[in-house]
Amino acid sequence: MSMHSISLTINGKKFEGQAEARKLLSDFIREDIGLTGTHVGCEHGMCGACTVFIDGVGVRSCLTFAVQADGTSIETVESLAKDGKLSPLQEAFWENHGLQCGFCTPGMLICAEELLRENKNPTEQEVRLAISGNLCRCTGYHHIVLSILAAAKKLQGAAQAA
Repeated sequence: MSMHSISLTINGKKFEGQAEARKLLSDFIREDIGLTGTHVGCEHGMCGACTVFIDGVGVRSCLTFAVQADGTSIETVESLAKDGKLSPLQEAFWENHGLQCGFCTPGMLICAEELLRENKNPTEQEVRLAISGNLCRCTGYHHIVLSILAAAKKLQGAAQAA
């Protein structure tokens, strides 16, 4: 299989490397870069566990080849915490029991982050719609939805205090 040079930015750090034409972005992130927060579940784009941001848009990394990401900026779930401190969204998941086994959590967090970047005050229905493409086999989504709504309140409070 032919190798291709790729250059991309992941979580603010520049990476250059080689990737086979058919290497999935999820595998490149996990195996070549060593960031294991992006989970691989179904490998068909159905579960959402592998969701990352590419140039600010949530994308299934198991459906994207690494060579397609050449020249882009990628944010993984590891980008949410800053200086070892959980983001308000991550704190809300922790405080409201929005995770069980944790397998779906990276994709849920990225989808929730995307929603909250676009909609600072989502309704429960909007939250449920935003995460509808992500599968969770543990929680029944109730605590995940509560966590995202709590994060929205935290973020609104922080914005008002600033």
